[in-house]
Amino acid sequence: MARITYIEHNGTEHTVDVANGLSVMEGARDNNIPGIEADCGGACACSTCHVYVHPDWVGKIPGKEDMEEDMLDFAYEPDPARSRLTCQIKVTDALDGLIVQMPEKQI
Repeated sequence: MARITYIEHNGTEHTVDVANGLSVMEGARDNNIPGIEADCGGACACSTCHVYVHPDWVGKIPGKEDMEEDMLDFAYEPDPARSRLTCQIKVTDALDGLIVQMPEKQI
């Protein structure tokens, strides 16, 4: 299990425990975190679970696959270094303390 902090665009923080094996997106969905829409349900077929990973965590999470890179082209104001799709980040104990911030809007 990992404790993950989701920060809304307005600065509101939500810190929740997310079970190992779920995605960071599923953790947001299951805990009713606003700002992650997840329209495709985690199939990496949209960009509505886009977040900015806290700079301290960028190098600690697994890298992006090609499909995620392609979908991030459709995200709102993607940051080449920090943007990720939360459906593509699997939760493990190593993610305990992860901090992600939602963009102003999802497209």
